[in-house]
Amino acid sequence: MGRLMAIDYGRRRCGIAVTDPLRIVATGLTTVATAELIKFVKNYITAETVDMIVVGLPKQMDGTPSESMSYITPGIGRLRKELPQIKVEFFDERFTSVLAHRGMIDSGMKKMQRRNKAAVDEMAAVIILNDFLQSKQYDDIRQ
Repeated sequence: MGRLMAIDYGRRRCGIAVTDPLRIVATGLTTVATAELIKFVKNYITAETVDMIVVGLPKQMDGTPSESMSYITPGIGRLRKELPQIKVEFFDERFTSVLAHRGMIDSGMKKMQRRNKAAVDEMAAVIILNDFLQSKQYDDIRQ
């Protein structure tokens, strides 16, 4: 069984999280420049087995896709084209940035550390992946 990877896709940078090989725990991996995402993922999958990539799907409160899908869709399209052997799925990411900030505060991070947007993006990817692992969507994949 391979790892699952989550991407919090942003215009400038992407937060990345992965599970352990047994898919029990999601951990923040890093944040990479969006322009370097495909290269980073390709390098990572040469060292580790990744069965699936979960990408945060930004939605409005009414459930419609966010305007940011205008740059996410082409970027993920390129990722799918470069890595056709890996399943890439979108998963609702509403409130992940808010939850990431809250988690940073709760963990005792200083205000200057919380201003690090890369850390927020990485933590958002962890939240996306944890939410996915707890979802019915993941249950359907395991069966």
